[in-house]
Amino acid sequence: MNIKRYMIKDTSETRLKDLDPNERGEFKSKEEAEAKMEKLKKRLAELQDILFAQKKHSLLVILQGMDSSGKDGTVKHIFSGINPQGFIVTSFKKPSLEEEAHDFLWRVHMKTPPKGYIAAFNRSHYEDVLVPRVHGSLKKEDAKRRFRYIRQFEEMLAEEGTTVIKLFLHISKEKQLEKIQERLHDPAKHWKFDASDLQEREYWDDYQKAYEDVFEQSSIEKAPWYWIPANHRWYRNYLALAIVVKTLEGLDLSYPKLNTPTPDISELISPRH
Repeated sequence: MNIKRYMIKDTSETRLKDLDPNERGEFKSKEEAEAKMEKLKKRLAELQDILFAQKKHSLLVILQGMDSSGKDGTVKHIFSGINPQGFIVTSFKKPSLEEEAHDFLWRVHMKTPPKGYIAAFNRSHYEDVLVPRVHGSLKKEDAKRRFRYIRQFEEMLAEEGTTVIKLFLHISKEKQLEKIQERLHDPAKHWKFDASDLQEREYWDDYQKAYEDVFEQSSIEKAPWYWIPANHRWYRNYLALAIVVKTLEGLDLSYPKLNTPTPDISELISPRH
């Protein structure tokens, strides 16, 4: 698969209305994609094992999208087969009083992955240039400054060994409403329902414009944005997983070697007296 097709490059020209959230690539069926996804999951587990052993690189996967676009589900499905010992997931909510007392990147930096680890951000520092702008509490000059800090922050992470992937889960307004109704009709999903999600739908167009500005301001070479068609859960999961695997395969991953000649095991075992 050519994942570069989903990379957001011409940022000033990117319009979400021109990107089809119903897209499902070359697949004719969900079953066809799921067969390939199982192979990708095995490959991801192999790559994570090398990443963890080598302790040279780390991977940060940032997921953003409108409410009900599937951020939880994406994390659950694509990382289900890896060793949890080397995986960290953080869901950023409304800042606490302590977090508000620091700069907006303070709480984020503490959750970035150490070398050898994969981390997923379910929402991220981008909320700080989305929600307050849509609701008018962040001035244009302050937003510009925050974008500059974000670019510098992500460039620093990349130069220090953390590869950053940013995934925008692109769902249609109609599909979002369908998923919200799903939550209301399924008792097992009632806990996911939040009335504020319906209130935020009134700002749909404003959020679309705000995201387009996010792409223009922050889709940099060292930390690119990808758009993920999210109306079909199975294709969303497949594509996100394919991007993660392809990115890891692009790193110089290898198991560390012994610094000394392989010793004779018998010489290392002390005889019993």
